[in-house]
Amino acid sequence: MKAYLANGLFSMGDRLVNEILAKEIRKEIPGIELYVPQENDSINDKQSFADSLAIAEADMEKLQDSDVLIAVIDGIEIDSGVAAEIGVFSTFNRPIIAFFSDVRQLGRDNQQKINALIADGTENQFIYRNLFVIGIIKRNGVIVSTVEEAVESIKSYSREDTR
Repeated sequence: MKAYLANGLFSMGDRLVNEILAKEIRKEIPGIELYVPQENDSINDKQSFADSLAIAEADMEKLQDSDVLIAVIDGIEIDSGVAAEIGVFSTFNRPIIAFFSDVRQLGRDNQQKINALIADGTENQFIYRNLFVIGIIKRNGVIVSTVEEAVESIKSYSREDTR
């Protein structure tokens, strides 16, 4: 099975999340061919140079060759590159596993939070994700909140014919 891990890669936090996810996926799914763009120094060594076409071509080739996309959708907004990768990958009709660990998902059934939002729209205790992107993910995939759920979802798709 081939997989592509999409996330930002410019901050320490993003790079650490990518490392943690990649390490667990590789440990729990032996033999998986996991592409992590930050590991591709030919286009992502920022001391070096790669133009936009080189980056697009390298990542598009890996997206086209992947059976599943693991897309981190954390952050203030979904990273623009990740949103683009989700959009491209959705055209292949292959599974997308979105990793969304934001703690503001918790307490969705807390009536005080709901009442506060109803009374004052600026008192939003929850988080918003772009609904178009979420819809694309849900058409052929899942949204998970933990590394363990991500690994289990990949395993379940690896047992299915994804192409």
